[in-house]
Amino acid sequence: MNILKKADEIINARGEEKERMYGPMLETMQRSADLASSMCGKEITSRDMHLCMVAMKLAREAYNYKEDNLLEESSSPKIVKK
Repeated sequence: MNILKKADEIINARGEEKERMYGPMLETMQRSADLASSMCGKEITSRDMHLCMVAMKLAREAYNYKEDNLLEESSSPKIVKK
């Protein structure tokens, strides 16, 4: 299965399973942004939070290939909308 099909499966087919394990994605990103804002002393949005997570995956990928890094990156456009 190619990486884009896997990303689609994670977001669409397995979304319910992931939500049961981790909670709703948008709520979790907002909660994370609120915590990060408190820790950093400046406003961080949920979109900023997600983009930072993507940046971390890309930085990891630059160091060492791991399919999970690319898989998460390929699912990002569906999660972060602007």
